[in-house]
Amino acid sequence: MSSLETILEQSLASLKGVGPKTLQALQHLGITTIEDLLTAFPFRYDDYRPKKIAELIDQEKVTLRGVVATAPVLVHFGRKKNRLNFNLQIDDQVVLVTFFNQGYLVDKVTQGAELTVFGKWESARQQLLGMKLLSLNKKERLAGVYRSSKEIHATQLQRLVKQAFERYHLQISDLLPQNLQKKYHLLSRQQMIHDMHFPADQAAAQAAKRTAVYEEFFLFEARLQYLKQLDQQQSGLQINYDNQQLKKFISQLPFELTAAQKRSVNEICHDMHRPIHMNRLLQGDVGSGKTIVAAIAIYAAVTAGYQAALMAPTEILARQHADKLFRLFEPLGVNVSLLTGATTSGSRQRRELLQQLQKGAINVLVGTHALIQNGVEFKNLGLVITDEQHRFGVNQRQALRLKGVQPDVLALTATPIPRTLALTVYGEMDVSIINELPQGRKPVKTFWLKKTQLQQAFNFIKEQLKQGQQAYLVTPLVSESEVLDLQNAEQLSEDATKFFAPEYQVGLIHGKMKSDEKEQIMTAFTGGKIAVLVATTVIEVGVDVPKASVILILDADRFGLAQLHQLRGRVGRSSKQSYCLLVADPKTDYGRERLQTMTETTDGFVIAQRDLELRGQGDVLGNKQAGLPEFKVADPVKDLRILQTAQIDASQIVKQPDFGKTAATKPLLHYLQRQPLGFD
Repeated sequence: MSSLETILEQSLASLKGVGPKTLQALQHLGITTIEDLLTAFPFRYDDYRPKKIAELIDQEKVTLRGVVATAPVLVHFGRKKNRLNFNLQIDDQVVLVTFFNQGYLVDKVTQGAELTVFGKWESARQQLLGMKLLSLNKKERLAGVYRSSKEIHATQLQRLVKQAFERYHLQISDLLPQNLQKKYHLLSRQQMIHDMHFPADQAAAQAAKRTAVYEEFFLFEARLQYLKQLDQQQSGLQINYDNQQLKKFISQLPFELTAAQKRSVNEICHDMHRPIHMNRLLQGDVGSGKTIVAAIAIYAAVTAGYQAALMAPTEILARQHADKLFRLFEPLGVNVSLLTGATTSGSRQRRELLQQLQKGAINVLVGTHALIQNGVEFKNLGLVITDEQHRFGVNQRQALRLKGVQPDVLALTATPIPRTLALTVYGEMDVSIINELPQGRKPVKTFWLKKTQLQQAFNFIKEQLKQGQQAYLVTPLVSESEVLDLQNAEQLSEDATKFFAPEYQVGLIHGKMKSDEKEQIMTAFTGGKIAVLVATTVIEVGVDVPKASVILILDADRFGLAQLHQLRGRVGRSSKQSYCLLVADPKTDYGRERLQTMTETTDGFVIAQRDLELRGQGDVLGNKQAGLPEFKVADPVKDLRILQTAQIDASQIVKQPDFGKTAATKPLLHYLQRQPLGFD
């Protein structure tokens, strides 16, 4: 690693004015090094170049320069509130300037003096709502507006960026190879960073952003490819499973696999049989049958003498997986055990389980993050599966892998990402996609109802209950909130009990309950004792109750599209026709569009694409949804073509035999080596 790179990696404490408090405030914004600070780009620009009145657009933020035509008037009203008014003459026109709650400016406004004011223009009143007074000698240019916090003001951040650039700009080396810079007419990295922070005009800002977007995507994709290469360089396990036993197991399943399931099984088994390390993602819509594909992979590992581990994000889901696998494998003599936080530390049951695991008597261990605790030791771990992989941080997933010696890795996700993005954003993994429902399943019929139709919805649910079916009633809140006028779980439970009881039992489950309480309720619901389950989004992922044929979601406009789709996936898990009732009176176009989309399609990939179009990257590709970092300047939706181009370019460069050995690619390799492995 060269000294140039290490200079930019040093702490911000080297800058003037950065003490322990400022250092902590910057860390809260994700800024810990000089390089972090230099790439903490503005999210928009204020234009400090004075404009003529004829050029102004209503509600636009503008800068005006003129002569103070009247003495300033300061009016106090309310508690600690004030308004400062004065007229500003610009050529032959007079404009009223108003500052709210900046009374201290009165001493800086002198009749007859020349003044430059930045603010929001109101055409109807020919008035400027002042935001700040600018110094006359201030360089007239665009000024970056930065993300800030209560602890650190945007202007302080701006000063630190300027200081860092002045001190370290000569240490900024290009990460993109020269041939790519020339091919796409991109700026040097030093020029790009300068013009992102201090652009001379809009054209310079746009050129810098174009370079920054490509570079951000390129570095992201190069990192994925680099991680993939590192992974493949390590010799993996060659799992020589018993093909005859595996075929017999599949043939004895009570249903036939879909074509997509068969394709996924073949891809996974092919990887397991090769002596390279498997790192594969199995992506399938809710109810598409990912679990049985995972079970086949587990059985393959077991026939070869290896143990398998399956880690799920919640105890409910872990227990459900364990029950399913137990039923599948018990006739075959495969030992399945469950380890969760509820398996009390130090208890006899836990000690015996861990002893059996270490001896190899347990073939398959299912659990929550309890699997990665100290003392959990496998005899011969060959396959690691994480369900809803984005729910676990990189460190947790890595900790499970380290329980074995290079075990194969299979990650499952029911979070659909549009086909146009899937291979790009999961570039470090091989991807298998299940894009069809199991045979006999019917698409869930979805209806959007107004709140005044809630009684009709309850009547419809009762008809389903009479046919031996069950229902979910979902609400966003656990208990009453003074802020949000939403139906809450406790109130909904009372209303449902009045309507359905005593003929049908109503249960309530939410995230604030203790684990054993939730377990009791879910067991009663799964077993059919509870007919109607009132729930918060604790049931969003993975809960599988085949007799549940209706889900009613109250205040459905408060949920995102992806979340609504996940909730809808709790029904439609048998050959019986199922229904999703969305109850809401949305106040916004965005809310109405989400509900309309839900009634038009049950395809998770179509919904994910629509979600991206409605929301942009946001939570769809952020940590919350897909385990990916949010990009600083790039947008995977708007800039999809650039993302796909960057992926191809990064892949070609990282795969070159002399990558990192030439002057053109050495800086890029050093950059990739400085990044932590994986994504948090």
